[in-house]
Amino acid sequence: MNALAATSRNFKKAAKLLGLDSKLERSLLIPFREIKVECTIPRDDGSLASFVGFRVQHDNARGPMKGGIRYHPEVDPDEVNALAQLMTWKTAVANIPYGGAKGGIGCAPGELSISELERLTRVFTQKIHDLIGIHTDVPAPDMGTNPQTMAWILDEYSKFHGYSPAVVTGKPVDLGGSLGRDAATGRGVLFATQALLAEHGKSISDQRFVIQGFGNVGSWAAILISEAGGKVVAISDASGAVKNSNGLDIEKLHKYSIENRGVKGFSGGDLADPNSLLTEDCDVLIPAALGGVINRENANDIRAKFIIEAANHPTDPEADEILSKKGVIILPDIFANSGGVTVSYFEWVQNIQGFMWDEEKVNSELRTYILKGFKDVKDMCKTHHCDLRMGAFTLGVNRVARATVLRGWEA
Repeated sequence: MNALAATSRNFKKAAKLLGLDSKLERSLLIPFREIKVECTIPRDDGSLASFVGFRVQHDNARGPMKGGIRYHPEVDPDEVNALAQLMTWKTAVANIPYGGAKGGIGCAPGELSISELERLTRVFTQKIHDLIGIHTDVPAPDMGTNPQTMAWILDEYSKFHGYSPAVVTGKPVDLGGSLGRDAATGRGVLFATQALLAEHGKSISDQRFVIQGFGNVGSWAAILISEAGGKVVAISDASGAVKNSNGLDIEKLHKYSIENRGVKGFSGGDLADPNSLLTEDCDVLIPAALGGVINRENANDIRAKFIIEAANHPTDPEADEILSKKGVIILPDIFANSGGVTVSYFEWVQNIQGFMWDEEKVNSELRTYILKGFKDVKDMCKTHHCDLRMGAFTLGVNRVARATVLRGWEA
């Protein structure tokens, strides 16, 4: 099931549990604004190339819209729509004063030079500069974009509106980016996992972990879990997989993966089959790579007792049902990976105040938000007698619905 179908299905289940009015339900699903722009740039060889850029602004009932910009050949309106809607519920679950948005340009960033990427980013910003803004819509990096992309957007936007560091988050620290942003999603995964395990009388140090994905989120989650005493027994990335039942040396593995562009061939563990990594024997499974990896084909074989969704939409709804019958507890993506957007919010706050925080304050505030979020999700589970995924969705949808009604949506 694709991301849009799965997100809409979860939304409808939550709306039913909450007893939402059908007109309000329909209003919450329809995006506030969809933008599609043509971006033509001169290539380095002097020829012209045209690309299509999108920005879907889903909802602004609770504050400015927030969401990433991705550069990928398969960026299409459906996918951007699903991710924008998901951001609306995610920011509401985290209880930060934002709505949801998402954007992107249909291009292959690997086939463009740095100067072509810069020209493309600046043209895209010129086309949408009057539709984004500090109190309107605040973009961030996503697949195929990075802090440098945000720096170009900030510079181009500032030509029209004056210096405005708060217009994007995920910027380089030298331009007002927040300390701790790089590790934020992985650190949020650690805090969320600690909260869930504590609920069951367990701690990080007595659990065995398997992590699928060793990019930004997976590597930080692995480093922080191992520092907290957890035993990471298997890890995979695009290059392959490695396992060690006594626990991998994460510090050495991280260094090795940077030098060798992947974990394959690491001497501190045995070669493992990346396709069967999700079914390795462990206590906690953390999918931190692609969507849809846990499905009806492999759900029955999963041996973990807890699944922490660090990736977006890693579990298909069909797999959800199989796993819940087996008693596997899933911490859903819209809560588990909200550390990134929470620290993006801190960055925005610091930029508006013109007062930067030290890293200790960033991490301490993040922990407070994650623990409060977990308690709020659990309260909704008790109220609606539902699992953690529906607890998170009812929490998010209810907050957006209440804000919408209070603002007078029928007026």
